[in-house]
Amino acid sequence: MKTVTKYFLLLIGMVIFAYPFLWMISGSLKPELEIGGLGLWSPHFTMAAYKNVLTKIPIIRAFLNSCLVSLSVTASVVVFGSMVGYALAKLHFIGRTALYLLILFTMMIPFQITLIPQYVLMVKLGLVDTYLSLIMPTMMSGFSIILFRQFFMSVPQALIDAARLDGCSDLRILFRLIWPLSRPVIITVAILTFMTSWNDVLWPLIVVRNQSLMTMPQLVTIFVIGGQAEAQLGSLLAAATLLALPVIVAYAFFQRYFIESMASTGLKG
Repeated sequence: MKTVTKYFLLLIGMVIFAYPFLWMISGSLKPELEIGGLGLWSPHFTMAAYKNVLTKIPIIRAFLNSCLVSLSVTASVVVFGSMVGYALAKLHFIGRTALYLLILFTMMIPFQITLIPQYVLMVKLGLVDTYLSLIMPTMMSGFSIILFRQFFMSVPQALIDAARLDGCSDLRILFRLIWPLSRPVIITVAILTFMTSWNDVLWPLIVVRNQSLMTMPQLVTIFVIGGQAEAQLGSLLAAATLLALPVIVAYAFFQRYFIESMASTGLKG
């Protein structure tokens, strides 16, 4: 009975969690007059809402822009974050503790406080309406540095000393020796960074005005609140489905690695 009760409660939780997403997908395929119902099935499924979205906004170009920006940010955060984390964990230099505390302090500052200085900097550098304005401000992450540092602290120092005796430089030790041992933390940082970059809306709305450079969340936001959807709920749901689908597919593909990495790095709950 305990097992039956446990799985019954899990089933209820799954239905409660999954139903809004299933309703969104179902509503995007229904005719406009049938969307208000709570049921998921309709005998009149149609792709009209998706055709409307694809016709009114360049969603494919926005998808490619989001992929470019998110993958570039993820790669830079993993590479640079691991380098700084390695330096803070395994290298001894004056001010190491102060630098670590400074990084912790920057994590406590809300993004909205640095929003205006970052925008002024992008204007001074002439990077507004470019891909660099979307990538450069997020190429480093204090959170990723902390994760890498904490993980690298558990790597035996004797292993690094042996590599140095063999003539390896610190960069070679990091990328050839420590990286293969750090798959859990690398996957954790990569997935969290990609999802954060993919879902970012506020910063792209500020620095990008050229529609050909807009990311997918930015374009969908303008489509929803800018009147292009013409108050058609089906089109709104179709745009939201197209926005969420890549993240859902990516998580479904990497969920085993994600759960393993989150557990091994201590990020539970």
